[in-house]
Amino acid sequence: MVKETAFYDILGVSPAATPDELKKAYRKLALKYHPDKNPNEGEKFKQISLAYEVLSDPEKRQIYDEGGEAAIKKGGAGGAEFTSPMHLFEMLFGDAFGGGRRREMRGKDLIHQMAVTLEELYNGAVRKLALQKSVICDKCDGRGGKKGAVEKCQQCRGSGVQTKVQSIGPGIMQQIEQVCRRCMGQGEIINEKDRCKNCNGRKTVRDRKILEVHVEKGMRDGQKIQFSGEGDQEPGLQPGDIIIVLEEKEHPVFMRAGNDLVMKRPIQLVEALCGFQMVIKTLDNRDLVITSLPGEVIKNDQTKCIMGEGMPMYKNPFEKGRLIIQFQVIFPERITPEVVPTLEQCLPPRPIVDIPIDAEECDLVDLDPEQESRRRHRNAYEEDDDAGYHHGPRVQQCATS
Repeated sequence: MVKETAFYDILGVSPAATPDELKKAYRKLALKYHPDKNPNEGEKFKQISLAYEVLSDPEKRQIYDEGGEAAIKKGGAGGAEFTSPMHLFEMLFGDAFGGGRRREMRGKDLIHQMAVTLEELYNGAVRKLALQKSVICDKCDGRGGKKGAVEKCQQCRGSGVQTKVQSIGPGIMQQIEQVCRRCMGQGEIINEKDRCKNCNGRKTVRDRKILEVHVEKGMRDGQKIQFSGEGDQEPGLQPGDIIIVLEEKEHPVFMRAGNDLVMKRPIQLVEALCGFQMVIKTLDNRDLVITSLPGEVIKNDQTKCIMGEGMPMYKNPFEKGRLIIQFQVIFPERITPEVVPTLEQCLPPRPIVDIPIDAEECDLVDLDPEQESRRRHRNAYEEDDDAGYHHGPRVQQCATS
């Protein structure tokens, strides 16, 4: 005689339903009320899962038939531990839905950094990269042991996790999920004598993978190159991706700024004043000749650019940015006094200075940067001391009588 029929009513079956009828009813309702399909029916989905887990277990079903839901919650004769609704669903259906559920059943991505030169980003390159990854053991086909030797862990019911309820206060209970210690989260147990000798029961082995990485023209520092499905393999999971992150090395001549290339070019004072011709070697080994005509004065830190000689644009390599040149004028340390009159004739005249009668003459001396830094530090220390900020104990003089 069944004391109450609420769980049977939730599944829409009679108290005399067979295990197959219970499973069929659960599958139909679980698919209908799954949160991925009906986000507002989460509570209904939990009730369906609880009802099926109780009625599908002969011991729990007997406790329920004799004492109802109250007996189940109290634990009955042998205690009651329940699998989470999602774990129960996945054990029966696997990856039943696309979208969100598929993402949960996918392995982790492997991310690797690869250093590339500015020349490789300019010209494009093909690099071979050797990586270590996990692959399904081909000796046991990912089972971890002989056929039939793998048993579902009874302690966690194959979920790999155990749910424990503990009291954190009067009338307050907390549910905690922990990795099952018996199967170490695998959900399965394999006797040591039956384990695969190749993978030692781990189901996967390490393998060396050679990837051919195509660095396209115009790619940037930090850009990612993705190899779909090439990540670590694991039984029951879709492999993740291998993601290569480009890391641009510092170049001795050029610095990248978007699609532009920037370089600093030192020139002598005579070149800045009288003109010059110079050759610039590009990142694809071409020689560019640039000219400054006599009479065109180049100022220190002045910039000029060459259009179309910067970085190629990604996915449109025939279009290029600018090559920006920043000129740094090198002044001579000294010039001989004999050539000064000649220079004065070539250069604009000095400004006329009106010197007062009582003006004092002073000497200019070179400023030592290190000495100046020490002086500023000493002044700052003295200012702090005057303000009352003492860096050590101050000795006081005491008068004695």
